[in-house]
Amino acid sequence: MAKKAATFESINPATGEVVGVFPICSKSDVDDAVARAHSAKQRWSDLGFRGRYLALRDWASLLTREIDLAANLIHRETGKPLSDATLEVALAIEHISWAGKFAPRILSRQNRPSGLLMFNLSAQVQRVPYGVVGVIGPWNYPIFTPIGSIAYALAAGNTVVFKPSEFTPGIGAWLGETWKRVAPFEGIFSTVTGTPETGVALTSSNVDKISFTGSTRTAKKVAAACADRMIPVVLECGGKDPVLIDRDADIEKAAEMTLWHAMSNAGQSCIGAERVYVHQDVADKFERAIVAEAKKLTVGFGEGAHYGPATMPSQLKVIKSHIDDAVKRGGTFIYGDKGAVKDGYVQPVILKNVPEDSTAVTEETFGPTLVINSVANMDEAIDLANATSYGLGSAIWSKKNGKKIAAHLRCGMVSINSAFSFAAIGSVPFGGVKDSGYGRIHGAEGLLEFTFPRTVVRTRFKIPLEFTTFNRTKFDDKILLLLIRLRHKKRKR
Repeated sequence: MAKKAATFESINPATGEVVGVFPICSKSDVDDAVARAHSAKQRWSDLGFRGRYLALRDWASLLTREIDLAANLIHRETGKPLSDATLEVALAIEHISWAGKFAPRILSRQNRPSGLLMFNLSAQVQRVPYGVVGVIGPWNYPIFTPIGSIAYALAAGNTVVFKPSEFTPGIGAWLGETWKRVAPFEGIFSTVTGTPETGVALTSSNVDKISFTGSTRTAKKVAAACADRMIPVVLECGGKDPVLIDRDADIEKAAEMTLWHAMSNAGQSCIGAERVYVHQDVADKFERAIVAEAKKLTVGFGEGAHYGPATMPSQLKVIKSHIDDAVKRGGTFIYGDKGAVKDGYVQPVILKNVPEDSTAVTEETFGPTLVINSVANMDEAIDLANATSYGLGSAIWSKKNGKKIAAHLRCGMVSINSAFSFAAIGSVPFGGVKDSGYGRIHGAEGLLEFTFPRTVVRTRFKIPLEFTTFNRTKFDDKILLLLIRLRHKKRKR
């Protein structure tokens, strides 16, 4: 009798309902998927930009027709409101479209000048797909985030094997199934479901590049495993994103959007606001405004809820520990209390005057909590914003000084008088620095990330002077020196 394949369940964190049962793909299963991707990679690359665009266009169209189904599945697997899930799918579709449409403009061959000494040569740079890209996705944005790697890697000519989070295998499997319905042939894109061990199998498989989204701790392990085989990686890790509010900010709008920035998706966003540094002249006004907004929030799974439960139950302990540490160190509640964490949910928590060495300030909380500290000026705000091991995103609220402040922030992305906006724009890159990772998805940089440059130099015609040969004469050397001196000799100013 054949051995029954191991399986695991996807559980609705709000209701305990079993959303689906999925296979735990073994190392052999992963290796087989990667092998199929290798078999398909040349055919996929040979389709060219136009052929790949048509396939991606058809995929975007199919996802659009089934957007309600996808949103409902995300809603059930993560607990996030249906409207937020719908927005997530819509943004993912936009990125698929952008990647397919703009890949030719960004990745086409480029002719480069050959210079005076090599004027008889043509110089060209080609962008070459890596081959097979392994993508390991997160559970907090289970379609939007991985699409930032999947779509851009596919548009660049790679084939892809995707391992979704063990908390959201359903939407990952659905992505693979929908692609099969529009794919010109097999092996281009596939999904392997399973536990973290399945992800380990993917990182150790015969892939040519890995794109990982998750915690900084796990990212370091992924990078180390890939480094041993010289496999390049893209790492999109955690954040402790600050919000800087200047004295000239639109306080009411800043409060409204900062609350959403911090609390949407139950605070389970790597680019979510976790720290606010507000100018002391407007601190009281801002606090009153954001508390007024927080009082409007409804937490739950049903219709009308603004956010749902913690998708990953183990995160509840982290959230509670950060709240407790903030209060222990002298922080005070301006909204919420110590009983905010209960029955899988976290009620909104806003604290102020939290010491900068508290874990609520230094470590990623990943929950619907917010620390507000007042500062004497924006220079102080900048110093505190940068005083972290993370460097993913940030937000600035100022009518006049937004760009000036942004220029001094040590992070990968900044929004001025908005929140999350950079993630929704297909043309700009997404990623961070320091413990927030390296490499980029989205935009031109995201397409370039999944290719490597190949230089091609060709002799167009022969010339009497030969510099790259053992037969070079003294006369050739004299001509070389003459040309260099004429071109580069220092001139008096």
